[in-house]
Amino acid sequence: MSALRNFINGDHVESTSATTIDLIDPATEQSYGTSPVSTAADVDSAYRAASAAFDGWGESTPAERQLALFRIADAVEARAEEFADAESRDTGKPRSTLVDDEILVSVDQIRFFAGAARVLEGRSGGEYLKDHTSFIRREPIGVVGQVTPWNYPLNMAVWKFAPALAAGNTTVLKPSDTTPSATLLLAEVAAEFLPPGVLNVVMGDRSTGAAMIDHATPQLVSITGSVRAGMEVARAAATDLKRVHLELGGKAPVIVFDDADIDQAVEGISAAGFFNAGQDCTAATRVLVQAGIHDEFVAALAAHAAQTARTGPPSEAGILFGPVNNQNQLAQVTGFIDRLPDHAVLELGGHRQGSTGYFHEATVVSGLRQTDEAVQREIFGPVITVQRFDDEAQALAWANDVQYGLASSVWTTNHGRAMRMAKRLDFGCVWINTHIPIVAEMPHGGFKHSGYGKDLSMYGFEDYTRIKHVMSYIG
Repeated sequence: MSALRNFINGDHVESTSATTIDLIDPATEQSYGTSPVSTAADVDSAYRAASAAFDGWGESTPAERQLALFRIADAVEARAEEFADAESRDTGKPRSTLVDDEILVSVDQIRFFAGAARVLEGRSGGEYLKDHTSFIRREPIGVVGQVTPWNYPLNMAVWKFAPALAAGNTTVLKPSDTTPSATLLLAEVAAEFLPPGVLNVVMGDRSTGAAMIDHATPQLVSITGSVRAGMEVARAAATDLKRVHLELGGKAPVIVFDDADIDQAVEGISAAGFFNAGQDCTAATRVLVQAGIHDEFVAALAAHAAQTARTGPPSEAGILFGPVNNQNQLAQVTGFIDRLPDHAVLELGGHRQGSTGYFHEATVVSGLRQTDEAVQREIFGPVITVQRFDDEAQALAWANDVQYGLASSVWTTNHGRAMRMAKRLDFGCVWINTHIPIVAEMPHGGFKHSGYGKDLSMYGFEDYTRIKHVMSYIG
């Protein structure tokens, strides 16, 4: 049993609260440690450390920030197995693939932002008014507050801290209450290369997150989480006119036309729908299939998933995904299945697996209608729903008819159709004949209730800067 402590000003610090959260292994339901429920006083201490550190870090050169991030990336890579152990224990993810699937991906993303630190762009300086020279300064915002979810703990921490620090900001980062271990380890590793107070980690529950948003210090607050949480953050931040960066839920439409390569589509959609137990805002879990191939596709998807989409403990060979993250999430997934309407057809799965651990079978549901709950709301579990559509217009209408706007995909061999759909789909990402690949150079972020602001790419980096116009009279 380990008792985790906050990491503030370059060192581990005891919380002022005696209240703790049990850390539960989702594969065994056994507690393996505790983390604190940090108080407003703990949050204040972290923000004070970040404010003091900003005086120096904000004046550092891009080259200095780049070097520090490169060194952090190298250190994470060198300790990849240790990070994978922490991540697998917190999440239940398959241990055999975690290093390649997530840890080294995080390393690559840190390196991207290290490079980005030295290539910020703006309008060229010049005389836009006679006898006056203007130029643009891109500056760090200051201190930022960041909150990450439990589905990709290390990866989401990297998406937050790396662009913030590359731009010259300092940060206070709160991981999910169920998955703090890898984020805390990241702070420990980064402390070898950063001045104290540049990266601080406080742990806790919703009350801790609320204290982070309500605090007067941060000039920007960034959260990856649920729509409900994002709305609460936006409301709270508005009272102090804080800048807000939100990456929230998703309900990605996956549109399969009758000219698609069925085998390719089945393989890609099954992997992208069941990876990480479907706990991904971009997961391929809402499939729309054209009538001409609908029945063939559903049969092929169920058969393929039955063979390849196995779940089990992290150490078990040959599994695609582990348990869902926590007891509440398992209850949410089973609740969706229990409430399926009579016209829904369970093609595969539909049940919790075993009596210990938060395991749920890979599940395929057909026969659903556009207004059904399982189509409209984010399940966030290993459940793929399938709808039958007649033509392109109906597919587009149904695809856009949800509150979310994060990601989507189109499966077709018709180039013109692919380009028409890409134009008209109201989602921040459109994949064509693939689903779920993410690269550091391209932006990730959505529309509507999926939030605003971008992660990754230079667009995500620029979100952590402010723009200042400087004009000088030269006449």
